[in-house]
Amino acid sequence: MLDIIISSKTRIKLLIKFFLFDGNQDYLRSMEREFHESTNAIRVELNKFTEAGLLKSEFKGKKRFYRANPKHPLYEDLKRIVRKTVGIDHIVERITSKIGHLEAAYITGSFAKGVDADTIELALVGYGLDKNYIDALVEKAEKLIGRKIMYLVFTPDQMEYFFKNKPALLIWEKEN
Repeated sequence: MLDIIISSKTRIKLLIKFFLFDGNQDYLRSMEREFHESTNAIRVELNKFTEAGLLKSEFKGKKRFYRANPKHPLYEDLKRIVRKTVGIDHIVERITSKIGHLEAAYITGSFAKGVDADTIELALVGYGLDKNYIDALVEKAEKLIGRKIMYLVFTPDQMEYFFKNKPALLIWEKEN
């Protein structure tokens, strides 16, 4: 969907990388490997975002790390646009309601690292979750967002064990 508004694929990848989830940061060579694009194409876009104040950069050793600037007036708007484009708002809305004793929902895999992918990996944490109902909701959400959703169900202990050293970003949590 973003590709209709923004013609630069590199720019779209950077928006997803830095505005899908809070706290993502990275350096040029790492993004080159991740995006499979030239450093020059990425550098040009990083410079534009930095000059506009959308990204901040800082040196850590010899590497220049980039991250979103949460103080920019468009920060929250860009986050919402990217999340809607990826479909996270539909996932939260559709899948987290009425499926049992859901405690939390996490995005894992590529998206947890800020990398766009055709499949969204979802970890649902709770007890007695209705997998048949989840399957039906996932199918509806997939049609809405135009992406595949792969989900796994965990208890809180299992989630902590399986994702101890892997990226998992919280997208929904039961209110206490």
